[in-house]
Amino acid sequence: MEGDCLSCMKYLMFLFNFFIFLGGACLLGLGIWVVVDPTGFREIVAANPLLFTGAYIMLAMGAMLFLLGFLGCCGAIRENKCLLLFFFMFILLIFLAELSAAILAFIFRENLTREFFTKELKKHYQRNNDTDVFSSTWNSVMITFACCGVNGPEDFEAIPPYSSSEKATPEACCQRELQSREGMFVDKEACLSGSERFQNRQGCYTVILNSFETYVYLAGALAIGVLAIELFAMIFAMCLFRGIQ
Repeated sequence: MEGDCLSCMKYLMFLFNFFIFLGGACLLGLGIWVVVDPTGFREIVAANPLLFTGAYIMLAMGAMLFLLGFLGCCGAIRENKCLLLFFFMFILLIFLAELSAAILAFIFRENLTREFFTKELKKHYQRNNDTDVFSSTWNSVMITFACCGVNGPEDFEAIPPYSSSEKATPEACCQRELQSREGMFVDKEACLSGSERFQNRQGCYTVILNSFETYVYLAGALAIGVLAIELFAMIFAMCLFRGIQ
């Protein structure tokens, strides 16, 4: 009976580590996509030190989980106590780091409010000054998502033009035939003169929130699943470690 339990534990350990291996592969792939994505999201990440750091942390965590799942599978199948102990300690550190990151994300979630982004936009935005990283990033976001400001074009009424030739509405808020910097304007002059017909009137906060809402819930569910799998894997690793003679 004891041998049967040990064998069952071994294969359950292998199964959980296989899921950790897959989870690490998913995080690694997501991190690579965020860093190299050509649609403009890369510029947002590069302009924000917190997002930039987060993207590379995601890459590192994905790579570690990928390697850890592989080592856990090997330790379970070969019944190697050293590999199992190394796996337990390593995954415990990762588990605590992920839990800390989740707590910090919950604590600082107020920095992602509409009011926060509106305040930052009015404080730092310099319209068509593409030498400024903040302004260039916002222009890329507005062009990519066909939106204007945080709440709408009215956000720019309190922002002085970067030069005397500029209009109140930034060029990035004008409708284009193709949503990229290379896309042709539908009617640039009419847009800049205030014609709402040729402006993107919807705020970027709502557009981006609607675009990523599904992915946020998916990422949250994936994170909870990964934490649960890691917890069970640690329990099985310690039980298997104690059961090996």
